[in-house]
Amino acid sequence: MAKITAAEVGKLRKATGAGMMDCKKALVEAEGDFDKAIEILRKKGQKVAAKRADRDSSEGVAAAKVNADNTAGVAIVLGCETDFVGKNESFVALAKDFANLAINHTTKEEFLAADFGGITVAEKLTEQTGVIGEKIDIKAFDRVEAAYVGSYVHINKIAAVVGLSAQVDNAETLAKDLAMQVASMGATTLSYKDFDPAYIASETEARIAAIEKDNEELERLGKTLKNVPQYISMAQLTEEVLAQAEEAAKAQLAAEGKPEKIWDRILPGKMERFISDNTTLDKEQCLLDQDFIKDEKSTVAKYVSTFGDVEVIGFKRASLG
Repeated sequence: MAKITAAEVGKLRKATGAGMMDCKKALVEAEGDFDKAIEILRKKGQKVAAKRADRDSSEGVAAAKVNADNTAGVAIVLGCETDFVGKNESFVALAKDFANLAINHTTKEEFLAADFGGITVAEKLTEQTGVIGEKIDIKAFDRVEAAYVGSYVHINKIAAVVGLSAQVDNAETLAKDLAMQVASMGATTLSYKDFDPAYIASETEARIAAIEKDNEELERLGKTLKNVPQYISMAQLTEEVLAQAEEAAKAQLAAEGKPEKIWDRILPGKMERFISDNTTLDKEQCLLDQDFIKDEKSTVAKYVSTFGDVEVIGFKRASLG
């Protein structure tokens, strides 16, 4: 039997991340052959990966990386099974190493096939599955390319990257603020203009039905009823709809006995409230139409406009959820 030294065990552990005893056993089995010991550990990883393939890797680490000239960014999630592993310093470091490599690739498939210390990323995932004893995988891989790209990571759980149309003054501040908005508010698209009409129609019906059901219970309890909107998106507020809303507001002012000469001061507020009440879908899902988290009196679109001639051209959000 080959004599295994502590130095050899340490070298194998550094190369694979496996535990001391696993490394020693592999070296003993390999009769001191370092490369064979690595192969033994990888085969162990393959067996563990096969057994745990159907497990849910719902924990892990979200990481982001932007290239040196801020023209591309990636957001990834390295998944695992438990929060204990997800918070481990070595696991967090591995996720960041993966992100640093991922920035050089345009697709998840290309990234998984990339070299990572002499093996592919996919093989490294299998290896670490054996080392850790949990399912380890890349749950998300999202990339944004633009004239300027910024990123934000929230406590290693949510990573966001945002692309701007131009590298304007203070682009770093704008991009980071927008990435924070994406991470915090979870927008799914840029603008209400991106929605499919059929989706808006079905969502309108579902939301109105849900509110009406809630109101039945509130009425039974003698509580204030929720407002039932006619619409949920700016895409539905045509010129005709807005004109009708303005006429209804004027009729209300007249019924309240408000002098017509002061209507011009009151109507803008009423119309703003009408639009706000009837664009709930936009405020939830559309980045540019959301209230800005740092100033709820402003929308994201208005905030972006303060930076001059620049637009948001894309964003991605990768999270554990």
